[in-house]
Amino acid sequence: MEKVFKGRVIGGGTLEGEAVVSHQGVNTLATFQKSALKNAKQVISSDQNNPDIYKLNLTGKVLCLPKTIGSTTGGLVIQTICSMGINPSAMLFSEDIDSLACSGIILARNWENSKIIAIDRLGDEFLQYVKTGDKIIIEEDGTVKVVR
Repeated sequence: MEKVFKGRVIGGGTLEGEAVVSHQGVNTLATFQKSALKNAKQVISSDQNNPDIYKLNLTGKVLCLPKTIGSTTGGLVIQTICSMGINPSAMLFSEDIDSLACSGIILARNWENSKIIAIDRLGDEFLQYVKTGDKIIIEEDGTVKVVR
């Protein structure tokens, strides 16, 4: 079964990957910082206040979330994990992307040559439908297919 959603492209690209879903805002500092500081080979979410993603590997995954929350260092943290090559392959936002996540993704794509994909405005139905482990197909125009 396949369900199709359409969002606004922030950082485009095509990709097939595995979904990791957070139903609450993702605190970028709490989620990514420990792995970055340890110079880890992958990001294991360290945000114990987010049971949806706590202790899950986010590297190379399609992170589906409503928005990012937390510290003003959020953009820098995203740029840093992208520069290390341990970032999610895509971040799919049900809501409008916030300025910190947007700046981090744009900086990573332009300064770090990261291929991280970002699409926002996918809607509440997207976040209600997608489940961790679902296959995600992303198209250049912001079309997102969830395959079960």
